[in-house]
Amino acid sequence: MGDVQPLIRPVTAGEPAKARILLVDDDERNLLALSEVLDDLAEVVTVTSGREALRALLKGDFAVILLDVFMPGMDGYETAGLIRERDQTARIPIIFLSAVNKETEHLMRGYAMGAVDYVFKPVDPLILKSKVSVFVDLYAMRAQVEEKSRAEQALLDAALQANSEKLLAERELRLAEQRQAAIVTSLPLVLYLEPLEYQPRRPSFVSGNLAAVTGYELASVHGEDEFWENRIHPDDRQRVLAAIEERSRTGSWSVQYRWQCSDGSFRHFHDQAVLLPGLDGAQAEYAGSLADISDRRELEIQLIQAQKMDAIGQLTGGIAHDFNNLLSSVLGGLHLLERRIELGERDKLIVDQMRHAAEQGAELVRRMMAFARKQDLAPTSVDPAQLCQSVAGLVAPTLGGTVTVDWACPDTKSCLFVDQSQMELALVNLILNARDAMPGGGTVEVRIEEIQQDEPLAQGETHYLRICVSDHGQGIAPELVDRITEPFFTTKEAGKGTGLGLSMVVGFVQQSGGKLMIDSEQGKGTTVEVLLPSTPQPAAVKPAAKPRGTPSTLGVKSVLLVDDDLAVRTVLGEQLRDLGVDVEAVGDGASAIDLLKANGADYDLLLSDFAMPGMNGVETILSALKERPQMRTVLLTGYADEDALAAIRESIPVLRKPVDMSELRRALA
Repeated sequence: MGDVQPLIRPVTAGEPAKARILLVDDDERNLLALSEVLDDLAEVVTVTSGREALRALLKGDFAVILLDVFMPGMDGYETAGLIRERDQTARIPIIFLSAVNKETEHLMRGYAMGAVDYVFKPVDPLILKSKVSVFVDLYAMRAQVEEKSRAEQALLDAALQANSEKLLAERELRLAEQRQAAIVTSLPLVLYLEPLEYQPRRPSFVSGNLAAVTGYELASVHGEDEFWENRIHPDDRQRVLAAIEERSRTGSWSVQYRWQCSDGSFRHFHDQAVLLPGLDGAQAEYAGSLADISDRRELEIQLIQAQKMDAIGQLTGGIAHDFNNLLSSVLGGLHLLERRIELGERDKLIVDQMRHAAEQGAELVRRMMAFARKQDLAPTSVDPAQLCQSVAGLVAPTLGGTVTVDWACPDTKSCLFVDQSQMELALVNLILNARDAMPGGGTVEVRIEEIQQDEPLAQGETHYLRICVSDHGQGIAPELVDRITEPFFTTKEAGKGTGLGLSMVVGFVQQSGGKLMIDSEQGKGTTVEVLLPSTPQPAAVKPAAKPRGTPSTLGVKSVLLVDDDLAVRTVLGEQLRDLGVDVEAVGDGASAIDLLKANGADYDLLLSDFAMPGMNGVETILSALKERPQMRTVLLTGYADEDALAAIRESIPVLRKPVDMSELRRALA
């Protein structure tokens, strides 16, 4: 792509500044097209890189800058940052042009770099002209006011102009001021002037929008000492007052905070100001604006939450089917081993722990699905000592030979009031995170103790149990401590963490009426402290397992099993044979239909997986019923779209993976 020389026309001294638009884009076609759209608004200067844009800004002033986000070399974000660092160009409005990156984090980055707006490609000419014309008009209006001011000063200095000309100039100046006032009144913000010395802070002038934005008149502001300070949200007060102190040294400020309006509600405001030096002995003062950004903040929060929930739902749907296939093989295999092999006491203990871990895996998938659908937890009374014992058996095989766990779980009179399976999962996550923070090995310390909070965390609770999980590993950088609880944010290497575990722990703790705190120091380790409500009610005793009897008489003798997972076919086939059923297993729906057509075999039941390449389970069953209308059918699923199952749920039984033997017997009976 050839270089496009910037068209720069020097401004003659005394000549009113003509509004100009700086258009920055590395694509000459975009430059030509956008120039044609904006040509009738103002003079358009085109450049193809950030460096050329900076050179153009050294040679003249501009009403607005249209800046492409993605350019080779110096991109739009870097260019905007350099423009904002230079005093002469810091106040020029910047509109970003972008074809991608509409996500909130990229938009927020652009606004942080000084952008006043975004225009997304392909550009709508009407929208672009509407947005640019506002800044061209404001620029022209400012130039007009400056020109009128120079004319008035010239009249005063010369004192040779006729009185009629002076009156005419004053009338035109008043008209310009009225136009400016009308424009300011139409904007959704408050403009103010504030003396340099303030004790307490009190503006000398505000625009007419004060009552509309805050509900207060200027007389109310002047009628009470520390009127503004007293209405800052307590959580924001220290930060805002510190920013006020800082502006006395820097001459400007820009801060966002919550402020209590006349109706008692707290609104989010963006407050910014610059210092205007006094002229002809006049006192310097701050000129600023106060904008209500509450609606924008609320939309940002809703968007982030919606994206989070959507991402969790997509993740759950993606892994649940394959994960449940694995668990079906594991649980089915353990069941076969117990039936076919005489196990010793230690062997039974290992098998029980394996089954428990696999069942916890199935519970994890179910809880992820429940979390994505915003389902409620089922809190019960959980004995801390039993919790430690259960989790110790789960994590022991995964710690390796270099990491040990030091358990401090004394007997307490209180129990945790939480969802037991989610509590176990949360503690496992915290221990495994601590293990990963010590690649060279070490000791993970787990302490549970009873405490009493002076102030309740939720629902009037003051009695809590504190769970602390500590490691002596690498620690977390201070700037990352607040981010590690975000969904899908991880400090681990690619492929070694999803970033979901800790965010699920935080969600579980908050839903349980508790609180999670993280204390970390780089090079020394991390402590995660969890406060959870306690209850004096003892933990429920699990009922003893009923002895296994002989399977009841089944209603089928032969089964055609269809599943694309070899491990599931093998294990589930053996389970069926142990029940006295003849089994023919195939790996896809087409093979099953070919088998029915080819040998005319008469099967009592077709047992088909749902998610398979080619024909899915529903299609396989419907095709099979055309060949064998009297054959019974059952659909297997590890995770299937509920909408896809809704149409056949009444006519075809659904059996979910991992397959429970009692449910399998009922399906065959």
